[in-house]
Amino acid sequence: MHGFNPETYGDSFADVYDRWYPDVSDTDGTVAKLLELAVDGIIVELGIGTGRLALPLIAAGRSVRGIDASAAMIAELTKKPNADQIDIIHGDMAAVPFGAAGEASLVFVAFNTFFNLPSAHAQASCFASAAEVLAPGGRFVVETFVAPNPSDLPRRGLSTHTVDADRVVLTATETNAQEQSIRGQHIEFTDGGVRLRPWFLRFASVTELDDMAKTAGLALEERTADWQGAAFDSGSEQHVSIYRKPLSD
Repeated sequence: MHGFNPETYGDSFADVYDRWYPDVSDTDGTVAKLLELAVDGIIVELGIGTGRLALPLIAAGRSVRGIDASAAMIAELTKKPNADQIDIIHGDMAAVPFGAAGEASLVFVAFNTFFNLPSAHAQASCFASAAEVLAPGGRFVVETFVAPNPSDLPRRGLSTHTVDADRVVLTATETNAQEQSIRGQHIEFTDGGVRLRPWFLRFASVTELDDMAKTAGLALEERTADWQGAAFDSGSEQHVSIYRKPLSD
C-alpha cells in the first residue's frame, strides 16, 4: 500500500468528484431509507465527501455529523449552502472518535467508501467505533459492492474510463488476491498535461463484514440488494447491510 493513505482518494478526486460522479448512486432512495432508519438522535456519515447525502439529510431537519480524511473533500463541501449546519470532523474513520458513547441513532458509510479502509484491522476498528457511538437499538449501515472471488480478478488491468474532445481518462489497476486489495490510477490526459488520480480498495465479503459486526457487538438486521429493498441473492452485485446494536446488554 506504499504511497496510499486514508486521504488519498479524497485528495485525488475532490476537484472533479461532483462533475464526474453526479449520479453515482440512488441519492433519493438512500436518503429516504436513512431517514426511515434514524428515528431520532445524531446521524453520523463516514466519508462525507462533498455532501451528496449529508446535505439532503440536513434539509430534512436532521442533525448530521460527517467524517472525512480528505481536507480537499471537506473544502469542497464547505463551499455549499447549509454546509455550516454539519458538524464536520477531519480524520480517518478507522481512528478518530465518532462522538460520545451512545449519542448516535445511525452511523452509515455509503457507496463502497468502507472499502477505502486499507486493511481488515482498520475495517474492524471502524465497526467497533460505530458500535461505541450508537445508542442502544441504533444502526450501522454499510453499502458496498459484493466482493469478488480474488482469484477471479486479473492481476493487472487497463481500461478506458472517459473519452471527450478535450480529455481522455484511462484506469490502471493492480490486484493483490492475498490482501484482497485493488490499487488503481485514473490517468487523465488533457492539453495541459497528465494528472494522476490514485485510489486503493480493500474489499471484504459479506461474511467478513458480518464477523466484524459480531465482534463489535452488532447483529445483522437486514441485507438488501439496493436502497429500495430489492432482495439480496447470489446474483446481487451490491448490498446494503443494516447492523443493529442490541437494546440492552
